[in-house]
Amino acid sequence: MAGETPSESWKKLVLRSMPAPAWLKVDAPEGDIVVSTRHRMARNLTGFHFPSHATSEDLRAVMQQIKSAAERSPLKLNPMTRLTEAERDFLLGARLISPDFQHREPGRMALLDEERVVSVMVNEEDHLRIQALTAGWSPESADHAATEVLRNLTPYLKFMSHPGLGPLTASPANLPGGERRSALFHLIGLGTIGKLPRMLRSLSLMGLTTRGLYGESSRGVAAFIQVSSTKASEADFKGACVQLIREERMARREVRRDQVLDKVAPAVDFAIASKEISLRDALLVIGYVRWAASIDLEGYRTEPRAADLWTATMEFFGTQDPKVAARHRADFLRTRLENLF
Repeated sequence: MAGETPSESWKKLVLRSMPAPAWLKVDAPEGDIVVSTRHRMARNLTGFHFPSHATSEDLRAVMQQIKSAAERSPLKLNPMTRLTEAERDFLLGARLISPDFQHREPGRMALLDEERVVSVMVNEEDHLRIQALTAGWSPESADHAATEVLRNLTPYLKFMSHPGLGPLTASPANLPGGERRSALFHLIGLGTIGKLPRMLRSLSLMGLTTRGLYGESSRGVAAFIQVSSTKASEADFKGACVQLIREERMARREVRRDQVLDKVAPAVDFAIASKEISLRDALLVIGYVRWAASIDLEGYRTEPRAADLWTATMEFFGTQDPKVAARHRADFLRTRLENLF
């Protein structure tokens, strides 16, 4: 690995054992606007407190029950405990685990399928969090994948339930049903013409929640917006997302190609010249490059999904000092941006 940065070296080692997630597939419906679609299902085992109030012994017992259920079922899920910081960073970037997943605490485990469509977090906010992440706008595929995992685990586990609320969850916000549908949008057209705040308010009035790429704290960065729903019906969620795709497509048509170039070129020059770069600035640069790629802007020889791969493999929260991570991030982006021309 001579000549590589430390960041490049450990990422390659992780990628060898942990292939890129399935949502990075090129044939993603509406993939220039919708990065991925997710269906999440939360469940909790009877006889135990929720993770925030459970003892270490109980958390380990919950983990063992879920691991045993996965082994007895037809599912082929690979259990991962004691994640290294490099593995955690990759899984976060690939959006297969959440930033809130306390991987070093007792009783924590992640279960992944071979294609990285499904990931299961054990003892995050709930005992069991199943999520299926599929490419582009693909709600039916995400729903089916998550439901199949739950269907295969249910015979071996007993879940908390309420006659009126259904499966009980640690947070009342996830009731009733314990399910959340979401899609990650790149709404850079609406952001550029100034209509994004109005659209987000409209979604809120419909009962939909909007967050950033990595939760509430990242909302609005590079116009990556996660739209999700626990309260709205499946039909209302899908209808709102389809309308959002239409609005974004119309917004992009309002922006001339030379206007796109005027935004992309300085961002790329900034990243190439930077010795350190923050996560926020890195995402801004990637967002602009992704936009250029989606309209085949001259001089930017890449695809939107290639830019998405950067977000999945770039160093995120870092395994070392923040300044070291910022340098690794800058090296990572500089290498890829210089190869565009």
